[in-house]
Amino acid sequence: MIQGIFHYEFLQNAFLTGMMIGIIAPLLGVFVVVRRLSLIADALSHVTLAGIAASLLLERNVAMMAGLNPLYLGMVFSVGGSLFIEKLRSVYKHYQELAIPIILSSGIGLGVIFISLANGFNTDLFSYLFGSVSAVSRTDLWVVFIIGILVILVIILLYKELFLLSFDEEHAKASGIAAKSIHFIFIVMVALVIAASMRIVGILLVSSLMTLPVAASIRIARGFKQTIFLSVLFGEVSVLGGLFTAYYLDLAPGGTIVMIAVLILIISIFYKKLLIHKGGQPGER
Repeated sequence: MIQGIFHYEFLQNAFLTGMMIGIIAPLLGVFVVVRRLSLIADALSHVTLAGIAASLLLERNVAMMAGLNPLYLGMVFSVGGSLFIEKLRSVYKHYQELAIPIILSSGIGLGVIFISLANGFNTDLFSYLFGSVSAVSRTDLWVVFIIGILVILVIILLYKELFLLSFDEEHAKASGIAAKSIHFIFIVMVALVIAASMRIVGILLVSSLMTLPVAASIRIARGFKQTIFLSVLFGEVSVLGGLFTAYYLDLAPGGTIVMIAVLILIISIFYKKLLIHKGGQPGER
């Protein structure tokens, strides 16, 4: 695959896109996990599926939509889903967790309707569900690159605010932090990353890349910044290892990426237990 990267554009696209996703997905995932919003990635991924299915349906039936990259409508649906989640969280103030299953169910329902209208699954939709190395275009690469820059800038500029909101939201609000605005920006970034990651990891597995590396790093990290560093490291190992494995074994990259992430998590759990057994337990976050 190393030699192929220098000769084939689709491998370059997949490799570079995977590297960026391996950074930004766990980077946001740390804050998602700490804020106990892990299921939000599943909800938004299913909403994205509805957007992809809608785009493929429109492409088939509307001449003007022919050739439109399904990624764009998927991103619109994902961002729209994130906004609806925020709205529902304000409606159900005492049951805010209800917002996520409501949007998840709506996304699945819409997706099934659009897929049935499009006369079932086709090759394009299958590649979005489970990821595909050959399906990543140069346009996808640039879209992920732009989103990656936005995510990194948001994390750098709003790190202190996001940190405070993640661990003590009431104190953060009392300190004068614009909690609603920052959470709005954060959830929109999550929606964009989920939509951007689907080409490599697949819609049904993208939430794993935001949570599994974080779950592994929490077991062995000694502080929050180390948790972020290890999450990104584990994310990169999972994505690149998964891409190489998928290429040589002719498998869907989403599955191989997730299984490597699971393997890293298992190793971190046993490593932590080994440290405890030896009396050298590190602090968890």
